[in-house]
Parts: sequence; C-alpha cells; structure tokens
Amino acid sequence: MFDWTADLIAQGGYFGVFALMLAENLFPPIPSEIIMPLAGYNAARGELNVFGVILAGTLGSVLGTLAWYYAGRLVGVERVKRWAARWGRWMTVTPGEIDMARYWFLRYGWIAAFLGRLFPIVRTLISVPAGVAPMPLVPFLVFTALGSALWTSGLTLAGYILESQYEVVEHWLDPLSTGVLVLVIVVYLYRVVTFKPDSK
Repeated sequence: MFDWTADLIAQGGYFGVFALMLAENLFPPIPSEIIMPLAGYNAARGELNVFGVILAGTLGSVLGTLAWYYAGRLVGVERVKRWAARWGRWMTVTPGEIDMARYWFLRYGWIAAFLGRLFPIVRTLISVPAGVAPMPLVPFLVFTALGSALWTSGLTLAGYILESQYEVVEHWLDPLSTGVLVLVIVVYLYRVVTFKPDSK
C-alpha cells in the first residue's frame, strides 16, 4: 500500500497529488492523512517541490468540496437529505451527518468553512450547508482554501521532515496504511449492508 501510493504520486507528480486529493473529497479511497505525508516524502527526496505539493493538494481538496457546495446550492438540504436516506449507503453519507454539518454552519457561520476543513467528515460535508445558506462563492472558496491549505501543509511538512527516517517510517507505515485502507473498506461495506433509509 505504501509503495503503491508513493509510486502513484511519484509517477503522477503534482497532478497525481491533485487527483488523489480531489477523489478523497468526493469519495475517499485513500485518506489525505496518507496522501499528503507520502507526497511530502517525495518532496524531501527531491522528486517534487514541497510548495508545489501543498498547492496541488490544496487545489484538489478545494475543487472536491465544490461538488458538495453546488449540491447544497442547487438541490437544497432537504433534497440532499432525502437523497442520502435513499442512496447514502453508496457514498457513506447519512442525513444525520448532513444535519451535523448544517448545525456547524448555522452556529459558526463562515468560520465553519475554515474550521470545518480540519475535522473528519465535517470537512467535506460542511460545503453542503454553505451552499444551501447560500454562502457567496468567493468567501466560501477563500475560507475553504485557507483551511485546506493549513491541513495539507501540516500533513505535507510532517512527511517532509520525517524523510530522514524514511526506512523506519516505511517499515511501520506500509502495514499501517494498508490497515487503514482495509478498515475503510470494511466500514464502507458494513454501512452498505446495514444502511437503512431515513424516512424523515
């Protein structure tokens, strides 16, 4: 898993980082906690520029959130919740999670667009109530980009700094990253099997 992801990033370069982070925000096959540190490793080894990695990761992350933003803006929260109740199992999104993100936005306003990028689940779904509100696109992009940049920078720099311990990190990160992916798949399959539409 470690080698596969590292090779994908090395071969795809900045576009590989961008594409993985875009996918992670739409349907997370590989979490950003694995993508960006590995991109940081590649940057530390001189294969990529660390600032280019951060920029590519941030752009992919921000673009990925736009799909959820426009889902909220064009469809509306009630329709999104009904969609989640019927089809949410395939995207592992429940009406309750959408309500949680909406609560964050209604309570904290534009700050949620920034802070929400730093928390699992919320960092993607916060875009839905932002679109429903509707929060103007430019402020949404600005605060989303700031939060995303902070998140991707921290992960990238962690991988960059730990490059000197590459052999040690690879030794434990390979089974760990594989375990994370297996866990994601198991949880996903469990939710697909046990998911029940919410009639509310």
